[in-house]
Amino acid sequence: MKPLLHSFLINGPFDDPGLCIGIQWERRTILFDLGDISDVEPSRLLKVSDVFVSHTHMDHFVGFDHLLRIVLNREKGLRIYGPPGIIGNIEGKLGGYTWNLTEGYPLCLLVTEVHPDRLVKAEFCAKDGFRRHDTGSLPFSGILLEEDMFTISCQHLDHKIPSLGFALKERFHININKDKLLTLGLPVGPWLRDFKEALWEGRSKDEPFSVQWEEDGQRRSRDFLLGELKDLIAIVTEGQKISYIVDAVYHQENEEKIVSLARDSDILYCEAGYLDQEREIGLARGHLTAQQAGELARRAGAKDLISLHCSPRYKDDPHALYQEALLAFRRE
Repeated sequence: MKPLLHSFLINGPFDDPGLCIGIQWERRTILFDLGDISDVEPSRLLKVSDVFVSHTHMDHFVGFDHLLRIVLNREKGLRIYGPPGIIGNIEGKLGGYTWNLTEGYPLCLLVTEVHPDRLVKAEFCAKDGFRRHDTGSLPFSGILLEEDMFTISCQHLDHKIPSLGFALKERFHININKDKLLTLGLPVGPWLRDFKEALWEGRSKDEPFSVQWEEDGQRRSRDFLLGELKDLIAIVTEGQKISYIVDAVYHQENEEKIVSLARDSDILYCEAGYLDQEREIGLARGHLTAQQAGELARRAGAKDLISLHCSPRYKDDPHALYQEALLAFRRE
């Protein structure tokens, strides 16, 4: 079945961490962390709608300027979520440039600070030189973004500063049986996007749904009930879940939060900074070891574990690091 979510690491495991998720049908990209993103194609960055920043250490945030430069004259806004203080961080970055020629630019940055109990919001728009406008706050109970297709949740983790862990969960997955389409004489086309949206939105099965298309220069249509069409052409299965964990001290509170957030992930992207024999270094620097990453993935019931944010000290011989994470992950 064709997945809705296509995820990949922006850089190698020993370079700046970052995860890119492309969303089929939407021509849309979501980023987790903003380290070095110079290798990401500008065409993909132009599709970025949302950025989720774990924390603003340089290797997680240095790519902000690069992304801003790519999307600067874009009409669609850019939403950025990050830990307490990120509004001031972005205000500082924007304050380092002169914006006297952007009055006609439509771009707005919609920034959300994630506090344990509330979301604090601010807006920066190109038309007024990216001046800060505080736009209020909302209660927060774990979900940052909720859309018809998916939700994005987060947990505050301890990295000796707040560091956010994230999980993206597709509500359910819809595949279209192309053979059934052929049997019904229906073409593949934009109407399928509308059909899937109707299912994601939870519309009534008795609601009329019209399939419209052009054929031989003529406008054609067929009418169904939404539930009838679903039964005829759709295969609905459990949605994907993708989790992203970086920069966390290994202690009980973090363990519990990570396991809860990443529970039943199809893919857990998790830092594996050090070999476990050097766990004291990891503890001192606020990072997980490979063994700890594997244990957390196993306890969370993840189907797959992908290691990242590994210490460069292992770059010439990474096998032991990967093996340690894998053995802990697969241990019965």
